[in-house]
Amino acid sequence: MAGNYFGTDGIRGRANKFPMTAEIAMRVGMAAGLSFQRGSHRHRVVLGKDTRLSGYMIENAMVAGLCAAGMDVFLLGPIPTPAVAMLVRSLRADIGVMISASHNPYYDNGIKLFGPDGYKLSDEIEERIESMLDRDIELALADSDGLGRAKRVDGVHDRYIEFAKRTLPRSMSLAGLRIVVDCANGAAYKVAPEALWELGAEVVAINVEPNGFNINKECGSTHPAGLQKKVHEVRADIGIALDGDADRVVIVDENGAIVDGDQIMALIAESWHQSGRLAGGGVVSTVMSNLGLERFLGDMKLQLHRTKVGDRYVVEHMRAHGLNVGGEQSGHIVLSDFSTTGDGLVSALQVLACIKRQGRPVSELSKKFEPVPQLLKNVHISGGKPLEEAPVKAAIEDARSRLGKTGRLVIRPSGTEPLIRVMAEGDDPQLVESVVNGIVDIISETRSAA
Repeated sequence: MAGNYFGTDGIRGRANKFPMTAEIAMRVGMAAGLSFQRGSHRHRVVLGKDTRLSGYMIENAMVAGLCAAGMDVFLLGPIPTPAVAMLVRSLRADIGVMISASHNPYYDNGIKLFGPDGYKLSDEIEERIESMLDRDIELALADSDGLGRAKRVDGVHDRYIEFAKRTLPRSMSLAGLRIVVDCANGAAYKVAPEALWELGAEVVAINVEPNGFNINKECGSTHPAGLQKKVHEVRADIGIALDGDADRVVIVDENGAIVDGDQIMALIAESWHQSGRLAGGGVVSTVMSNLGLERFLGDMKLQLHRTKVGDRYVVEHMRAHGLNVGGEQSGHIVLSDFSTTGDGLVSALQVLACIKRQGRPVSELSKKFEPVPQLLKNVHISGGKPLEEAPVKAAIEDARSRLGKTGRLVIRPSGTEPLIRVMAEGDDPQLVESVVNGIVDIISETRSAA
């Protein structure tokens, strides 16, 4: 059943429905535990989660599977995904597990796995784990005297806060800045406001009262309207919106305008390039990043490397080619000098560092390029493979021809939801809209006919 479990970012789906059931979570724990046993030492796992109600169910199921494989489990409680990646290395664990569906609604959940180096697992390792899920692996589990133990770990929030603070120069203070931070009622609801306050900022924290159901609900990086309103209300210098597991960030300037991941990467890349810190002569992003970012970097003689969608693929390309800035338009920003995965708080701190160094407002600093007109639409699908249908293929070829060499067309199935994403960009906004709507209509008609 290869391919039925892992998507672009671990395993994700509706909680208590395939593949996010307690049974599968337990078997993932067994398979992952068996895959990462190296040597005769006591093997350990760090396991974090966000604030979804279903996190209790998935956490306990995974603990059962990991202990059955002979792994000791360190339970971190609600904590950001990048903190799990950091603590894998800090605590010399063999595996890191994050239970989260990121920016999805509360009724979804997911499992993200990290290796002992703090990086998300490669496709090959995921496939190996996946191949074990439908096999009888009970015979390979630990003997009765080799079972693992589980315990809650104190102080992990403080470890992550100190890690995040150390990404700024020791002498830098955020004193004088009024910051609104929207924690999406998610995993960073404690650590993000505390870190910003300890750095000297005046902090206004919103959406920091999780109840199991309100994670990402009309808040956070995917719904920044409330943050924009609050920035105006308190006359803040900047707004920071995290998602449910805090591995992505969206910035709001002092006027309430949104600054997306492309502009954040442009700001950091320019700053690091000027200081001689930027490695590899460019930035890594995905096929979804705006053509304006590519042109902006090109003007500085820097290259934009594009990968398929998923911060894991961005990180793999960064590691293979020696680059230290990468990310996605959605706000996954990866700064490999500090982190092995996207880190919303650390990325926001780098933006704040630019503000403090230059003494200019966010609105002036963050508008690094004029985005090329871009339109993204999603088509819900219930099954089948509409992208393989002849009418859809013909429409796509026609669209590419119409856009020519000055535009781009990206069509892909979502790796986390039952959607097909259709994105086009070019200097003519009317042409872009026509192209996207035409393909969406054809896919919808094909889906209906099926």
